[in-house]
Amino acid sequence: MSFASPEFWVALLQIIGINIVLSGDNAVVIALAARSLPPAQQKRAIAWGSGAAVVMRILLTIVAVELLRLPYLKLIGAALLLWIAVQLLLPEDEGDGHGAAGGTLAAAIKTILLADLVMSLDNVIGVAAAAKGSVVLLVAGLAISIPLVIFASTLLLGLMGRFPVIVTIGAGLLGWVAGEMAVSDPAIAAWVDTQMPLLHRIAPAVGAIGVVLVGKWLAARRTAAPAEPRGVAPVAPPTDAQLAAARRTLLAIDGSDDSQRAAHRLIAMRRHGGDGAAAGGPIELHLLNVQPPVPGDVSTFVADASIERYHDERSDAALAASRALLDAAGIPYQVHAAVGDPATEIASLAERLRCDLIVMGTRGLGATAAALLGSVARRTVERSAVPVLLAP
Repeated sequence: MSFASPEFWVALLQIIGINIVLSGDNAVVIALAARSLPPAQQKRAIAWGSGAAVVMRILLTIVAVELLRLPYLKLIGAALLLWIAVQLLLPEDEGDGHGAAGGTLAAAIKTILLADLVMSLDNVIGVAAAAKGSVVLLVAGLAISIPLVIFASTLLLGLMGRFPVIVTIGAGLLGWVAGEMAVSDPAIAAWVDTQMPLLHRIAPAVGAIGVVLVGKWLAARRTAAPAEPRGVAPVAPPTDAQLAAARRTLLAIDGSDDSQRAAHRLIAMRRHGGDGAAAGGPIELHLLNVQPPVPGDVSTFVADASIERYHDERSDAALAASRALLDAAGIPYQVHAAVGDPATEIASLAERLRCDLIVMGTRGLGATAAALLGSVARRTVERSAVPVLLAP
């Protein structure tokens, strides 16, 4: 492929997209491994550790490109890519952190390098497949995307958390590449070209669509079963009487604009008589932020204390704006933080605290995106034994 070829630029964008989506875990390890160091050493640890990881990954991917020229290895690689893509869409189990704390510069660099070596299999296979045998394309794609992941890791992770559709698109991209990879295996390429040339167009689309459908179906099965309150059917939206009588309220905050609107809605309710005064007794407001668990492979390399501080800092940041609003309005509250599936944790805490009402935002995904990705708000309504007020 030449630089003037459209296929070159399409493949380059695929490599950059795959590497960004699949490097989220690596970015978390980089951030956590360096966080216990003084600020000056943090930059050095990230620079040296990431630089060595870049060189190592390029060498590993070049080896993978050469191996994929052998018969049947592309078929195996395509199957592995499909599995990796589906795993991207499944909720991650929280692993037990037992890695070293990385309190010195050398230890932090070692952690970054070792973690990248162990966790880069998906990156290496995906990027090698997208490169289609071009070492120039491979090096160019990695040279662009790896520094982006390293130095913009916090931004990228925040965007993926705020817009889960990015991960879904990435999984679909991996499925597309897997389809292209499978039909180009030397063992079947000649037969496909002569007998079924249409597969070159159909296989990538089938891979992309299949990954998204299977991944979302499995994710729904994994999260739905344990989260349903036993013996409790989904409740109807709260009535005006329930709103007026609510004395113990849980406000779920994720740091988004929608959750800010939920905080404004709650403040307006308190100011216009919906503050529980009619019911008598003390009024309680509980704020909750739920952080997604780090993947198990991250917790392999990072100590429990570092992961806990990481979650605490992200939770504090997500709650800051809403806490400022409530403080300015003179409304007292208690703060709670959890790690896990948001809908499950929200419904569970509301039940444990015997709340009368849950207030939360809708995240504004829109009908199409909500149908594809699933909505935390919708799943909370389905699972909660407590009425849920959604602030659009």
